[in-house]
Amino acid sequence: MKKYLMVCLGNICRSPMAEGILRKEFEIKGLEIQVDSAGTAAYHIGEPADERAQKELRKHGIDISYERAQKFKYEYFAEYDRIFAMDQSNYADLLYMAKTDKDRAKLDMIMNVVDKGRNISIPDPYYGGDEGFARVYRMLKSAAEKLVEIEIN
Repeated sequence: MKKYLMVCLGNICRSPMAEGILRKEFEIKGLEIQVDSAGTAAYHIGEPADERAQKELRKHGIDISYERAQKFKYEYFAEYDRIFAMDQSNYADLLYMAKTDKDRAKLDMIMNVVDKGRNISIPDPYYGGDEGFARVYRMLKSAAEKLVEIEIN
C-alpha cells in the first residue's frame, strides 16, 4: 500500500486538512493509499487540528477531529512513498533534513501536482479568518483530485 505524508509547520491547519481531504478522495475512488500528516515544528504536538480547520472540513463531510499533531521525523523518509510540503518554507526544512537523493526524490510541494513546477504555497490560515480556511480547502481539494487522477492513471 502506498503511503503519503502531508507536512506544514505546526500540523494543526493545512496538513491535517490535506490529510482529511486526500483520504476522503482516495476512499471515494476505492484507492487503498494511507495518508498522514506532520509538522516541521513541535509547537502543537498531541493537539487536535485547529477548530476552524475542523469546521471547514465538516462543511464538506470530512471529520478530522481524531487527528493529533506530530512532528516530522527523519524516519518518515523511509516510511512514506511521497511527502508533500504545504509551502516553500516547509519544503526547504524537509530538504534540509533529507540525507540522500532517495529522500529528496520523495519530496514535492502539494500544489505542484496541479501546477507543475510553479511551487505555489498553500497560505497559512492560522492568523486569518474563516475565508482563509475556505481558500485552503479549495486549493487542497484541487490537489487531492489531481493526485487521485494520477493514481488512477
